[in-house]
Amino acid sequence: MEKNISKIGVFTSGGDAPGMNAAIRAVVRTAIYYKKEVFGIVQGYDGMIAGDIVKLGARSVSNILQRGGTILKTARSKEFRTKEGRKKAYDNLTKNGIDSLVAIGGDGTFTGLNVFYEEFGIPSICIPGTIDNDLAGTDYTIGFDTATNTAVEAIDKIRDTALSHNRLFFIEVMGRHSGYIGINCGIAGGAVATIIPEEDVTLEQLFQKLDEGGKTNKKSSLIVVAEGSKIGGAMDLAKKFAERNNYFDIKVTIIGHLQRGGNPTYFDRVLASKMGVAAIEGLLNGKSGCMVGMRNNQIVYNSFETIIHNKHEIDHEAVRISKILSI
Repeated sequence: MEKNISKIGVFTSGGDAPGMNAAIRAVVRTAIYYKKEVFGIVQGYDGMIAGDIVKLGARSVSNILQRGGTILKTARSKEFRTKEGRKKAYDNLTKNGIDSLVAIGGDGTFTGLNVFYEEFGIPSICIPGTIDNDLAGTDYTIGFDTATNTAVEAIDKIRDTALSHNRLFFIEVMGRHSGYIGINCGIAGGAVATIIPEEDVTLEQLFQKLDEGGKTNKKSSLIVVAEGSKIGGAMDLAKKFAERNNYFDIKVTIIGHLQRGGNPTYFDRVLASKMGVAAIEGLLNGKSGCMVGMRNNQIVYNSFETIIHNKHEIDHEAVRISKILSI
């Protein structure tokens, strides 16, 4: 094991994701297991710049495994994007004797840490915590499973009211640049169509799909729309369809930030725990400038450069299946 690592800083950054607390817990307890000190950096890069740093012990992370959100808080830092801001952050880490970092977040977090690593050389490893599941180098990111389950539960309830009336629901889920939540919600929720950023669906194609349902006396329909849809969000699409529709009562539901909250699923708790352990053991074995990932149920490490310059491509088989089942 790498003997130079003695004091590890852990922080969460960017959008919160269910399972981040489980990852924090795993990082802290694994570091202590290997006789290392751990410091929590509150509110991500902003806390690093402000010196908001606290020492953590094994009991500091008791009873957080099942909680959503992040006990360390999170923020997006404008100041960290400046060289002066990063220098302040480095000085505060040095003041506390912190000689390595574990970051839990998404691509913005990794991009910032990559620059920081290049400038100051502090050994650093990232854990992918984002509900979008859009990071290369891992099959799943922490929070994706919980967010999708939350959205599907909402869609099931919406279907109940849709079936009670002659209604068409446009349901918007998160996914500004990634359709992973959308496509899986479409399959699990029985959507007649799913609109995701990766697909070039036209309005005419969507109209045709819905017209077919009307002609076959389909009494209700659900359309799942990822917020990053190229042809508009749920509100826009509902308005456009209402202009040419005469058989559906059209409604819109935007699930929004409900998807970020709630207790993490067992899957996210276990995934976060495995990645937290792997992050510390990776640091202690000399790994740095990389992200922990899970591929084919095996822990892998990918360089920051690989993660930043690539994207987790949409599951095209899932897209194909959703179209087959939506007739």
